[in-house]
Amino acid sequence: MKQSILMEKYHIYEIDIRKTESKLDSVDSIINYLEDKIKSHKVSAYIGKFDHYSHTKSLEDGEINPDILDAKEIIFCFGKKLPKASIMAIRPRSIGVAEFKEYFAITFMEAPNEEANSAMESWVKSIIK
Repeated sequence: MKQSILMEKYHIYEIDIRKTESKLDSVDSIINYLEDKIKSHKVSAYIGKFDHYSHTKSLEDGEINPDILDAKEIIFCFGKKLPKASIMAIRPRSIGVAEFKEYFAITFMEAPNEEANSAMESWVKSIIK
């Protein structure tokens, strides 16, 4: 898993998992697997799923990289503390899963909470056989 800065301001984690190295065989199966991880975690709360591919495809001026076959996100929150209202600006969390011909690209934005980052990283890495 690598860390990078997207668009010169968003700190993200990303990993490409070859389909031959994945325990799971589709975007939906990965999203459902992550849903189970979220729901069984002591702090995280499941919120929902978003079909990014279908949404973008439905837009008159929507653009999708032709190499992307599917793309969905799972949305959840690690809101263990609410010290001030402004903290809500960086919540909730999401993990994106995009399918390409040979691999799945899985990404999430770095959280200000190390426990959240560790959990998300371990969930994603556990997809690998």
